[in-house]
Amino acid sequence: MPTNNEMVTVRPAERMSGLPKQFFAALVAKANAQAAKGRDVINLGQGNPDRPTPQHIVESLKTAADNPLYHRYPPFSGYRFLKEAVAERYAADYGVELDPDTEVAILFGGKTGLVEIAQCLLNPGDTCLVPDPGYPDYWSGVKLAGASMSFMPLHEQNGFLPDYSAIPAETADLAKLMFINYPNNPTGAVANLPFYEETVAFARKHDIVVASDFAYGAIGFDEQRPVSFLQTPGAKEVGIEFYTLSKTYNMAGWRVGFALGNREVVGLINLIQDHYYCSLFGGIQEAAATALTGPQQCVAELTATYESRRAALFEELEAIGWKASKPGGSFFCWLPVPKPYTSTEFADLVLEKADVVVAPGIGFGESGEGYVRLGLLAPEERLREAVRRIGALGIFGS
Repeated sequence: MPTNNEMVTVRPAERMSGLPKQFFAALVAKANAQAAKGRDVINLGQGNPDRPTPQHIVESLKTAADNPLYHRYPPFSGYRFLKEAVAERYAADYGVELDPDTEVAILFGGKTGLVEIAQCLLNPGDTCLVPDPGYPDYWSGVKLAGASMSFMPLHEQNGFLPDYSAIPAETADLAKLMFINYPNNPTGAVANLPFYEETVAFARKHDIVVASDFAYGAIGFDEQRPVSFLQTPGAKEVGIEFYTLSKTYNMAGWRVGFALGNREVVGLINLIQDHYYCSLFGGIQEAAATALTGPQQCVAELTATYESRRAALFEELEAIGWKASKPGGSFFCWLPVPKPYTSTEFADLVLEKADVVVAPGIGFGESGEGYVRLGLLAPEERLREAVRRIGALGIFGS
């Protein structure tokens, strides 16, 4: 037994030791160490929006904060007016009808829902299909559930879409859950309706629940609005879609997201959240409803900003001889690494020698090796400067 001066022995649960390493924490640490030397670091490695939340949304929160109703506990599953607001937005933008009472769950940010759905559906030993490369927090939820992952490689020659015909039938039959994500993080690829129709058919055939991560759903380029999985006939019968206000309205720090679609899965997410939370502060919910139902010009302007930044970046890439495909959506660019470097070696090189942070592709899965991810999350001149610095290293052909 410990004496009065001794600490008790902390014995972490086994699930804690199995969690994947936080890739972005290491990336931030490297960037901070370089900045601590007094270097002018251009950080393009993270996915943190750099523009402020539109002012009319901020003013809505300021007003709502004075409402004493919101100083009490909110309803466990959130206020109906916010569920109505996201249903209204989906009807206007995608022609998708959602029942606010049964087909909408309010989340503490989309990331939370991506982790929770694995807890709701997967038992130890179950199989989940996961894109490779893909958002690392898919892995976190699967690991916490004690389940196994089967990776779906995303290759450039296939538009960074999974090839369902390449998945062994026995693996597909074992799978209970599948993540898809378009516009894609990290590749910037987009999906069309035929792909989602194929996804619905594949899910039905193998009895798999589809989790569509639509975090970048508002950000499409070349006058193309990204397609929602829920626009596909039969989508609500096989899965749900995760939507967030983080990217659409620059509200990353507000932590407002939604799970939408299949009522049974939505019900399970509401149930598990009953045991974790008591919903979001009501003032934030009111401001979120303002974002969804108010003027949408701010969304169009934001997308135009990213598209202009994309043009500036790729103009500079071409100038230094760094050949890459433009993203169709999201605010990420997926750029091939020059030989003979690995993605980590190249990312370390440009940080140490050019003071530019990019995310090595291996951090998103084995199929991410050979690429780095760069975010359009700095003013155009800083993006141009970042590429010029990298070009000055002399590692690209002209």
